[in-house]
Amino acid sequence: MGRARKRAHGSARATIPQLPFGQVQNPFEPMKVISDDQVEAMHFASLKVLSEIGMDFQLPEAVEILREAGADIDADGVRVRFDPAFVEEKLKTVPSSFTLHGRNAQRDLEFGGKTTIWASVASTPNVSDRERGRISGNFADMCNLTKLAHVLNPVHAIAGYIVEPTDLEVRTRHLTALSEIAKITDKPFFAYAIGKERMQDGIEIARIARGITHDQMMQQPSLHTIVNSNTPLIYDRALLEGAIEMARLNQPVIYTPFTLAGAMTPITMAGALIQQNAEALAGIAFSQCVNPGAPAGYGSFTSNADMKTGSPAFGTPEYAKATVASGQLARRYNIPWRSSNVTASNAADAQATYEAQMSLWPIILGQAHYVNHGFGWIEGGLCTSYEKMILDAEMVQMMNSFLAPIDTSEAELGLDAMAEVGPGGHFFGCSHTIERYQGAFYSPMLSDWRNFENWRDGGGIEASDRATHLWKQLLSEYEAPPMDPAIREELDDFVARRISEGGAPPL
Repeated sequence: MGRARKRAHGSARATIPQLPFGQVQNPFEPMKVISDDQVEAMHFASLKVLSEIGMDFQLPEAVEILREAGADIDADGVRVRFDPAFVEEKLKTVPSSFTLHGRNAQRDLEFGGKTTIWASVASTPNVSDRERGRISGNFADMCNLTKLAHVLNPVHAIAGYIVEPTDLEVRTRHLTALSEIAKITDKPFFAYAIGKERMQDGIEIARIARGITHDQMMQQPSLHTIVNSNTPLIYDRALLEGAIEMARLNQPVIYTPFTLAGAMTPITMAGALIQQNAEALAGIAFSQCVNPGAPAGYGSFTSNADMKTGSPAFGTPEYAKATVASGQLARRYNIPWRSSNVTASNAADAQATYEAQMSLWPIILGQAHYVNHGFGWIEGGLCTSYEKMILDAEMVQMMNSFLAPIDTSEAELGLDAMAEVGPGGHFFGCSHTIERYQGAFYSPMLSDWRNFENWRDGGGIEASDRATHLWKQLLSEYEAPPMDPAIREELDDFVARRISEGGAPPL
């Protein structure tokens, strides 16, 4: 993988060392933390949960879709029980990979295979930086953080509102926010599956922004969403409405149980993973009942509760093991897999960094295909930090560099360099080094590798403070990616019309 800096439309100027925008192939074999026999045992236990306990689907339309497909429905019209053969058959129609399209074709992403999509943090109610402290989410910060995500090359996709714009009116928030995201970035983006109308609006905004027809939209997934089960064992009405609209139009839905061992699942990792697996399989099978072949993802979000306080714990050894095991389960079904880069730290500090590392390594070693909350997450998802976005960008960029294969071609073996220098010499000035030194090693955007005296004399600035300077610099250099004026006008007209109609109904 080359280390040449790249400046695409709206990306960072070359003043900040960045690897080029793009996905990286993971050359390694996926790590295992459980045996193949244990994977099979969890699979059959999950099928037993779905057949004997079942799941509640709180939308009558969804229940009817499942009934017509052959699922067993209890007398209450809510509880659905899945025959194991029914689930196995539905999983066979899920694509093992697909392309997620941005409005700039150079931003198109492979979802599946040996690559990873690194997506932004999403949906936090608060935002923070080291100068203002922690404040409520708002539209201005949502826009600035989206600009930051656009210019950071390690960020491949926007996973929602990077911070919730709580100052926008609820019924029209999605229209204002999504249309602005579509203008700020040409990377693939996300809409929330919160009811039928919001989902339909999000799909139309993505279609207009790309300048494609409805038929092209059906053939080219251009918007993605995540549907969380309401753990334990429930899919709620609003999310199911959104899931139906996405599946019908062939847009990808990542079904993600939010499972905390000891609180929302059995306290054991095995029990938590079985419940996660059952809930994810139920959602994925449902998507195939709506539209066989619709792209779908297997989402994992299993961690543990802090049994002293009841708070979610992230970046724990349990989270790391659950992440790798989830990848093994997803590969059992040959379905693209989503994970997350998460931390429970309340600041962009050392705790946030080492907990993120405990999240990132299993993501890489387990070979996740999509990483939600990849940049900026703190406080267990209650806050987006500007500084943490930069820290995460550095860590993700380093992970991508780590995946570059070692070149063992004859010229790279360095035998001529050893012969030139001989015993007792140094390699700084030899021709082999001079030819390669500019791109031989990873060049950090944030790390300071000077010795202590030079670092001290330069102000002794620590990483979090350097991150503040860096995000400000990146924002000052932001340039909006071009958008055809006719497309912008069509987008603005659509949003204005839908706002005049009242937007989406209250939930």
